[in-house]
Amino acid sequence: MDADDRNLLARGSVATRLPAQDLDRARRFYSEQLGLEPVDERPGGLLYRCGGVEFAVFQSTGASPGTFTQMGWQVDDIEAVVADLKQRGVVFEEVDVPGLRTRNGIADIDGNYPSKGARGERAAWFRDSEGNLLGIGEPVY
Repeated sequence: MDADDRNLLARGSVATRLPAQDLDRARRFYSEQLGLEPVDERPGGLLYRCGGVEFAVFQSTGASPGTFTQMGWQVDDIEAVVADLKQRGVVFEEVDVPGLRTRNGIADIDGNYPSKGARGERAAWFRDSEGNLLGIGEPVY
């Protein structure tokens, strides 16, 4: 029996939770801008599924600080995804700080993808209607 077999948390699934001060506004954003529809909903929350993983957007009186990436998607073609989302009205963050610079909304990052055995990552960030900072990444092998 290895450590994962003994650890109940390691056997469980993980799901991101994103706060929304206006759940109807968030639903419209995720539908119109991202093309996602909830797979389940309850009063105060929407459940989405992407690639077999779930995330929830829940009604909250608190606001997201939006100072860090709260959730990210791994994609095979970041340029195609960014172009599609821009056509849907998504605005990507432009970053220009030492060691990180985006061009057309996409940054090339060396050595920042250890869990995938990649040598780096291409990444882009945008905010949802509630100020949550979301990311898109493509490993570079």
